[in-house]
Order: sequence, then C-alpha cells, then structure tokens
Amino acid sequence: MTTDLWRFAQELYQQPGVEAACLRLQADGADVCLLLCAAWLERRQIDCNATRAEALRQLAQPWQQQVVVPLRQLRQSWREQATDDEALALLREQVKQLELAAERQQLQRLAQCSEAWPRAGASTSAQWLDALAPKPANRDALQTLRIAATQLNA
Repeated sequence: MTTDLWRFAQELYQQPGVEAACLRLQADGADVCLLLCAAWLERRQIDCNATRAEALRQLAQPWQQQVVVPLRQLRQSWREQATDDEALALLREQVKQLELAAERQQLQRLAQCSEAWPRAGASTSAQWLDALAPKPANRDALQTLRIAATQLNA
C-alpha cells in the first residue's frame, strides 16, 4: 500500500467522481488537502480522536489560508482574461503550478504530523473524513472520497 500521502492524493483525485466531490466540498469551505489526508488516514486505519484531528486542523489552517487560498484566488481571477491573453495564460499556469506545490507541501506537513500514529484496533474509530470535514458536510461527496480511497490498488 502506498504510504506517501502526495502519491495517494494524486491517485485518489484521479478516481471517477473524486475531483467533482472535492470541488463540491471545497465550495462548502472544506480544505481538500485535509480531506485527502483524512482519506489516507482512514485507508491506513489510523485511530481518529479529537486531539489528533485538532492537531491536523491547526497545522493545515494557517498554510491553507496564507498560502494555498491566495494562490488559488489569483489563478481563478485570471481565468476569463487568460482565454484571450497568451502571456497571462502562461502566468496563470505558473501560478497553478505554485498552488500545486503549496498543496504538496501541506500534505507533506500533514503526513509528518501523523507518521507516528499507530493503526487502530478493530474496535476503535478511523472516521477521519467525518472528523475533518466542515459542518455540515456534503455526505455524498464524503462518501465518494471514502469509497474511492478503499478501492485504490495503491
């Protein structure tokens, strides 16, 4: 099984329905990197508890708000203009690559935070997606992530 969170996230995101589910959750205020980490932790059967969930939130939130979101907003603000401006389209693609690099860095930080956490026992909880999703969350989108993660061959 893949233990590298970045690779897992890339593979999961390519599964049918996952991109759309992530975009729905993001539109509702979710941190998609945090949810991809949640799916990874569930897949690895890592015990979920409030202290661990809060540690991940506290790690993710500043990076998401100070780095990822501003890059995303800039890229999205240029979408329409870039269709008629080749130079701006190139710059927009470069911003997209920076946004992906920032997301990768966030996932690496989340993986480092959780690397020492042991697997859950049969009777313990590994419901990371529920713990880290915004409230209320799109249940169908969360279920799409959960099912796709369990079906990965990684």
